Amino acid sequence: MNLKLCEVTSQNVHALMEFPLRPGQERFVAPVANSIAEASVTPTAWPRAICDGDDVVGFVMANFDPDNELAAFRCGIWRLHVSADQQGRGVGRFAVEEVAREARRRGNEQMTVLWVQGDGGPEQFYLRCGLEPTGERLFGQILGARSTHTVATGTPPTRAS
Repeated sequence: MNLKLCEVTSQNVHALMEFPLRPGQERFVAPVANSIAEASVTPTAWPRAICDGDDVVGFVMANFDPDNELAAFRCGIWRLHVSADQQGRGVGRFAVEEVAREARRRGNEQMTVLWVQGDGGPEQFYLRCGLEPTGERLFGQILGARSTHTVATGTPPTRAS
């Protein structure tokens, strides 16, 4: 795999909105189109296509807002989608580690994510990535956090240069 994060552009936006999730996963994450629209009006949002070479295989949107009144929204992942046929290959873990890398570059020591619990949901994935429940719930979702210096268990795919 030759994974990299790419800016969302007119060349990849259609591919981002067309890749499928596994059946039932749509109840755990907003559609990519909604995320791209939200990013267009949120200056602190950081949307990225996850690419394997020239192929779009996922989408991640982080937020870096050091002045947000809610600590949970100062640095973290807002959305993460991995195409159904790419799940289980390390694409999501790669995206989490790249967000952590960007967060460190910006001087953040901790990152967060919110997730909905349920069968087929992302909880086990986020736990494997080192995000631990804080005991707090926001908007009915579990709040997880981890150090930006922690590396997820297992070996993430190598970063393309």
